[in-house]
Amino acid sequence: MDPGRRRVHRGLTVPGVEPVDVILPCLDEASALPGVLAALPDGYRAIVVDNGSRDGSPAVARRCGAMVVCEPRRGYGAAVHAGLEAATAELVCTIDADGSLDPAELPQLVEPVRCGRAELGVGRRVPSGHGAWPWHARAGNMLIAALLRRRGVSVHDIGAIRAARRVDLLALGITDRAFGYPLELLLRAGEAGWR
Repeated sequence: MDPGRRRVHRGLTVPGVEPVDVILPCLDEASALPGVLAALPDGYRAIVVDNGSRDGSPAVARRCGAMVVCEPRRGYGAAVHAGLEAATAELVCTIDADGSLDPAELPQLVEPVRCGRAELGVGRRVPSGHGAWPWHARAGNMLIAALLRRRGVSVHDIGAIRAARRVDLLALGITDRAFGYPLELLLRAGEAGWR
């Protein structure tokens, strides 16, 4: 990192920049967390939601400057919801803590939401090498995204990198606390007429 740039951790702000809270659901990601957290753009505050790690992930996240929330209920949706409840910024993002997605892409998802051109920004995964994203997961994702588009939800990936306003996400009333959370989010957003 350029020595002139300041990394923004929980509670710190950059003058003139509205902070964005980044929710990172986490289960045994101690080895990936330092790189993921270091890659967050300035003004993006990490909220690592630990979902029962046994590898010291919470301690690693704290050492890297992240706020840590421990969510005892297992499930992706439970972790994301706990992060939403802990967030204080108007704008929030969700990204996996495993290093499979690039945090540098977050501002591209946030900007349309910040400017009012969209209610939800959803990233699109691109396989980076053989075996990086198994064919069956890719095929399932493509099928579900195609079905969502037929229902008027303009997405190409139901993936785990998103941006929205915190209060709007909570108002959707998503109830799935397991791995159906991203799909329910997109369905409810479509029903609500989100762009």
